[in-house]
Amino acid sequence: MFFEGSEKKVEVLVHNEKFSLLTDISDEFWAELVHRCHAKILSSISNKQCKAFLLSESSLFVWDNYFLILTCGETNLVNSVEYFIEQLGVEKIKHLTYQRKNEYFAHAQPSCFGDDVKRLTQYLPGKAMRFGAMDSHHNFVFHQDNDFKASIDDKTYEIFAYQISEEASNHLTRQGLEANDIREFLRLEQLIPNFQIDDFVFKPYGYSVNAIFGKKYLTIHITPQADSSYVSFESNINLIELLPIILVVLQPSSFDLLSYNETEFKTLTDKNVPQSYVSQSLVQQKLSNGFLVNFANYILPTQQFTQATEFDVAGENHEL
Repeated sequence: MFFEGSEKKVEVLVHNEKFSLLTDISDEFWAELVHRCHAKILSSISNKQCKAFLLSESSLFVWDNYFLILTCGETNLVNSVEYFIEQLGVEKIKHLTYQRKNEYFAHAQPSCFGDDVKRLTQYLPGKAMRFGAMDSHHNFVFHQDNDFKASIDDKTYEIFAYQISEEASNHLTRQGLEANDIREFLRLEQLIPNFQIDDFVFKPYGYSVNAIFGKKYLTIHITPQADSSYVSFESNINLIELLPIILVVLQPSSFDLLSYNETEFKTLTDKNVPQSYVSQSLVQQKLSNGFLVNFANYILPTQQFTQATEFDVAGENHEL
């Protein structure tokens, strides 16, 4: 079964001297914003500092002065940005960052990163960069080009795990799998004790979870199918320190790390990435908006030959 797990991501910081995204913007607004990119809200949780919406394709988080939306599948996230601008005005945007990673099946997407940038720059001047090699795992980052400067304390972390172990894939594609079983398998209580959790098990396969604690958040999205398995983590808690647990659970054949404003990236990866993984790509760049971005791709070297994959040439094969 085909599903594109790779996400597109937008973070929008607003001028909120006279209004709050958290209290002055209705849930109906967010529902329409999500609808515009061809997704829908499944459920939500909230506290005094954050709202977290679980989507049919990933997640939306809203704080007082910014929001973050991630969408996977065949969504067109720029549509949601355009809706925000149409309703509230481009002058409300203090800073915007748009991120998109390489996809398994890019030809099935409604747009490419270049298309998205052309649409965004109709409203906002910006700069675009690629982190990682074009013929391997990589992330594209577009950011608004203005006088905004990020605080060094504004840190986020992302993990992208590919081709999880056969054991993990088999477990996560079991019939009748329930949310509590997946929480236990992922060791969520160990990873994020005391967090409020909202999760959903998709049919026939797939799992998403949002978790919040004050301003802290974590979201995980799992596409467990053996031929295109992919698991993503996004958080403002230090995920690099949690890598030893995550890697033991998933045992991916490769994974990527991306961080914003983590100045101790190398020290943390040296300590927490097992020696069995080899680094293929290391990119560090200080952006003009003040963010220090680190990207690293790791692989587990193949120790033995495998067999080629045969296709039914008359069937529906997205790889062909």
